[in-house]
Amino acid sequence: MKKILLGLSAMLLICAAQGLKAQSYRTAGGLFIDFGNGATLVGPHVKHFINPTGAIQGMVLFGDGLTALGVEYSYNEAVRNAPGLLWNIGVGPQAAFGNGNTDFLVRPALGIEYKVPNAPIDFGFDWRPAWQLTHGSDFEAGRFGIAFRYVFH
Repeated sequence: MKKILLGLSAMLLICAAQGLKAQSYRTAGGLFIDFGNGATLVGPHVKHFINPTGAIQGMVLFGDGLTALGVEYSYNEAVRNAPGLLWNIGVGPQAAFGNGNTDFLVRPALGIEYKVPNAPIDFGFDWRPAWQLTHGSDFEAGRFGIAFRYVFH
């Protein structure tokens, strides 16, 4: 895990130093899967760029008797000499409802995304640790996300 994080961090630093343009679309929506240690959650989500490097994302996820609502802001940059490939870093709040509890979390994210050239399809993979702020204040590092999106424009 440390090697993966070190590799992603190195990629982020290299790309940030090159100052590349990011977005290749404006709005996309589809299916998001949040998995890792604990329950797997699946549901719809939308990502919308508000400027060339900044995007907001919203999702509603379901699984294991839970419903989670989340929003996120992410900074996105293109990977040099790799058309359609972006790296991103972001953070946002999430609320989880179920089992008689409501939990509030902070969800940072570090990932990559690929927009298929000449096709309205986009894929993403993120490392998404979770800091639970209620009911015992817990940190879970082993969480990941996979996104399958249709690009609207």
